[in-house]
Amino acid sequence: MNKILQQLPKLAKDKHNENKKYLAKLQKKAPKDLDYQMQEIHDAVFKKTDCLSCANCCKTTGPLFTSADIERISKHLRLKPQQFIDQYLRIDEDNDYVLQQLPCTFLDAENYCMIYDVRPKACREYPHTDRKKFQQIANLTLANVAICPAAYEVVEQMKKKIMVK
Repeated sequence: MNKILQQLPKLAKDKHNENKKYLAKLQKKAPKDLDYQMQEIHDAVFKKTDCLSCANCCKTTGPLFTSADIERISKHLRLKPQQFIDQYLRIDEDNDYVLQQLPCTFLDAENYCMIYDVRPKACREYPHTDRKKFQQIANLTLANVAICPAAYEVVEQMKKKIMVK
C-alpha cells in the first residue's frame, strides 16, 4: 500500500486533465443508470480495498464537522459541544468547522478511528464514490483521486465502463 500511496500524487497529476475532461462530460450528459453503475464499480473496488492499511484520508485531509457531528461526537466524548470545538476544531476560510491539526487526532497508531461509531458524516461517506447523482461532485472527485487509492481506481474503472459523449 505504501508504494501505491507514494505513486498516487504523480498518477493523479498525470491523469488530471484526462479525468477532468471525462468528469465534465459526465456532468453534461450522465447516463440514466449512472447511480447503479457507480454503485457496482464502488462495491467492486471496495471489496478489494483495505482502508486500514492506508488511512491516507485521515492523515492528509480533514472532514468538515456539521452541527450534528459536533453534538454527536461531543456527547460520545462526554464533552460539552463548545469544549469539543475548543479542544479539536477551528473555523476555516469557508467558515466551516475543521480539525485543528492533521493527521486526525482520532486516528490511532494502527489506523483505527477512535470515534468510528460516531465519526463525522464526511468521514462516513468518503470518498463519495457511491453517492447518488455522482456527476454533481466532479471537483471533489478530482481532489479525492489524489488522496484515496480506491477513488483513483473507481475513476479508472468508470472511464473503462461508463461511456460518455
